[in-house]
Amino acid sequence: MSPTNTSKYLSLILRHKPETIGIRLDEHGWANVDELIAGIAKTHKFNMDILEEIVRTDDKQRYSFNDDKTLIRANQGHSVLVDVELEEMEPPAELWHGTGEKFVTSIEHQGLIPKSRLYVLLSKDKETAVKVGKRHGNPVLYTVKSGEMYHDGYPFYLSKNGVWLTKQVPVKYLKKQ
Repeated sequence: MSPTNTSKYLSLILRHKPETIGIRLDEHGWANVDELIAGIAKTHKFNMDILEEIVRTDDKQRYSFNDDKTLIRANQGHSVLVDVELEEMEPPAELWHGTGEKFVTSIEHQGLIPKSRLYVLLSKDKETAVKVGKRHGNPVLYTVKSGEMYHDGYPFYLSKNGVWLTKQVPVKYLKKQ
């Protein structure tokens, strides 16, 4: 398996389907590193060196170890119910959301919703939102009036890898670019 495919497989396990390799995440999304390695190693070449390399070189900083590297978790993007212990923070006045054209009609009727994930993911800059949008076809960008939302009582969280999270973004706080 290529390093890219191994990283995607790790993401699948730690964000969506830990049962794929017969492990469980605790309530905060942590997986036992030894169990994770043993589970992946049943079908792919995998060890601690490979795991550490993925965590160290991941351009999106998707994963975190605990202090003694006995536990690992995805920083955000989960579809399984976990509490990654995010601290509520005041966001900047504006954030960005990138998506594909095929989702515009839905977004303009119901705003941004997490769908299969626990949170709506927002970017702090336009460039990152464009990259995210391109994953879904022709990118469409929205500016999110996050400062206004926060002052209206909507909580925001900042993940360890710099992605802003919120439960939903109503239509009135969106501006299509």
